[in-house]
Amino acid sequence: MATPVLRVCCVGFWEAPILAGTRRSVAIRVRRVRCQGPPDKNLQNRVQSSVEEVKQFPVVERRRNTAVPSEQREAGEIAVFQELGKALTSSLQLDQVLRTIMEKIDEFLRPDNWSLLLLDEAKQELYFELAVGKASHALKDVRIKVGQGIAGWVAQHGEVVVVADTSKDTRFFGKVDEKTKMETQSIVAVPVKFRDTCLGVIELINCLGPDGFDQRDLKLLEALSDFAAIALENARHVKRIHELTITDDCTTLYNARHMGFILETEIYRSQRYNYEFSIVFIDLDHFKMVNDTHGHLMGSRLLAEIGSAMKVHCRLIDFAFRYGGDEFVILLPQTSKDNALNVARRLHQLIRESVWLKAEGLNVRVTPSVGVASYPVDSKTKEGLLHLADEAMYLVKNTNRDSVAAANIGILPPLPAASAESAG
Repeated sequence: MATPVLRVCCVGFWEAPILAGTRRSVAIRVRRVRCQGPPDKNLQNRVQSSVEEVKQFPVVERRRNTAVPSEQREAGEIAVFQELGKALTSSLQLDQVLRTIMEKIDEFLRPDNWSLLLLDEAKQELYFELAVGKASHALKDVRIKVGQGIAGWVAQHGEVVVVADTSKDTRFFGKVDEKTKMETQSIVAVPVKFRDTCLGVIELINCLGPDGFDQRDLKLLEALSDFAAIALENARHVKRIHELTITDDCTTLYNARHMGFILETEIYRSQRYNYEFSIVFIDLDHFKMVNDTHGHLMGSRLLAEIGSAMKVHCRLIDFAFRYGGDEFVILLPQTSKDNALNVARRLHQLIRESVWLKAEGLNVRVTPSVGVASYPVDSKTKEGLLHLADEAMYLVKNTNRDSVAAANIGILPPLPAASAESAG
């Protein structure tokens, strides 16, 4: 049996500038389709089935303006893709592209509500990045597990779903309606995919009418989801590149370059609001012996373990940096010198009393030399603070090591046993 050949005659064919990695290009204004060869009964049945499904959509008010001539709507759609293409190529600002997509969905498809849900890969949950329409503010803290509800199903399977009547679909998740006090009658959900990775879901609520949600509507929505995927992927790459420029590869702490910027920012903020802040310099004693005994790979792992432990023991507002080699710096915003000395003692105790590289079976112990300087009591400049904290740390290294020293004070006496336990 001969295979039927489809020949498409198009007028005004236009392809949206979709970048590599997305699912499709966009074809607009297909004029007619001719089929050469024997008719495909299965194809005819599928087309007839699709037509019947469209006719079964519940009758609700159609929000799209059907009085707009076809040519005018087509020209508007082309303008949408041109505008989005320019936004993608001229700006890496995610908000700008998503805002344009938001406006065009509202303009062409007129849903009661629409939302962009993004995937939290670590928790395998969807959260509402954008929500537009009635009661959208109620969705701010709502999270949907992958596989849960229509949006969760789309995120899990990466397929488009059009639900004409939610009361007849067992996948529908009514908890969101309870939160928003809305009644969801119909849903159109499209995955936002880059290559084979689902980044999120675009979901339209109550946008179906007596004319249904035709293939032209769906293709437009899918194309908009592709633009959203490109924008999200671009933003992710930009964020990653930025992280690489400010992060130390070995420890994942901020690097010395970023420390200079943060320190200048903190001086400006403290001058303006009359705050104090402090910095703590930490140098590992005899670190070279670790490298010489166990190799540089184990030395790097030790630095990574210590860096991770310091981050855990710092507040959310604190900054931890790898200054270079085996030296670390902790910046403590809104922290007086006395309080900073308590923090320095605690970090000193953490490092010297911990056993490191246990997973490698090495059980390494190290001691630190620690120096502290504070703004404004010790210095009001970046260079002055760094010099004084470094000088205090070297005062320890050049005497007995394994201690804490403060600028303009000197080496601190060791705490009594009971006090040391409370400081930890």
